Order: sequence, then structure tokens, then C-alpha cells
Amino acid sequence: MTTRMIILNGGSSSGKSGIVRCLQAVLPDPWLAFGCDSFVDALPARMQASDEGITFAADGGVSVGADFLALEAAWREGVATMARAGARIVVDDVFLGGAASQQRWRAALDGLDVLWVGVRCESAVAAGREVARGDRVPGMAAAQADVVHEGVRYDLEVDTTHTESLACARTIAARVG
Repeated sequence: MTTRMIILNGGSSSGKSGIVRCLQAVLPDPWLAFGCDSFVDALPARMQASDEGITFAADGGVSVGADFLALEAAWREGVATMARAGARIVVDDVFLGGAASQQRWRAALDGLDVLWVGVRCESAVAAGREVARGDRVPGMAAAQADVVHEGVRYDLEVDTTHTESLACARTIAARVG
């Protein structure tokens, strides 16, 4: 079976987006990139900072409500439909619910060949990147560094603490069938 989907999971500022850009450069076929950040950016403004949408706490915690979950489910199904139609897709996500988040993706991607990749980064390094980015709530990287991996099963893991995005992308590309 040919890999149609690559799902990258890691905490905020772990290096997922950089790996995605490098994967698009090193994989021989064209791959579409989608991520949780672009999904959140697509939400109506009223859902940002709303109990039914998504809220970011001052300590870096993230909470999502029923409307967010419903739209996220539709987004996952849409991404899966594109893969079933023949597109190759790489997704960068943050599994706030750990194994439960992965299970929601597994249900949507049933029947597709998926490469599950854990993107790890030491909390202190991710926190430094978070400060440098300037577009994240302080504490988000540290809060997510480990919790997003709890109970998640991967085909492959990479660690961006001391490894550049391109090297991680090449490791991942070598596993794409």
C-alpha cells in the first residue's frame, strides 16, 4: 500500500512546521500540508477565546469546546477525503488529548496507509523557540511537550532538540512507502 498520509504530532514549538516544509522539499511526489494552526486560524473570530470554541489560558493551557470539536471532526473528514481522492497529505497536529486525539484521526483515516510520527523536543528548548516566535502564549510549549504523546502509538519518532528539520524530514521520507 502507498502511504497517503503522514501525521506529525508534537507540542507547540517542537519543530513540526519546519519538518513539514522540508518533507515537501525532499519527497519526490507533491504533498499537501495541513496543520492545526491553519485550522484554528480558519475559525470565525467569535470562536477564538470562546468556551464553545478555543481558549488559551495565561499559563499556556488550551481548552476546546463542543463547536470546536464538531468543526475539527469535519476538518479531519475533509482531509481524509482528499487523501482518498489521491492526494498525498502531511498533517502537523497537537494531540491535546493524547491517545484519544489519535483515535479520532484513526477513525477518520480508516483504510488509508498512514505514517504516524512523533515529534519530540526537550521542554526547555521548545520554550526557547516559543519566546523567539512571539506568537504563542508563554508556557504552551512546556505544557504540551509530554502530554501530547501520552498513550500515542507511532511508527517513527524524531527529536528536534539537537536535530535540524531537514535531517528529521529525511528520516521520515525514508519510511514513506
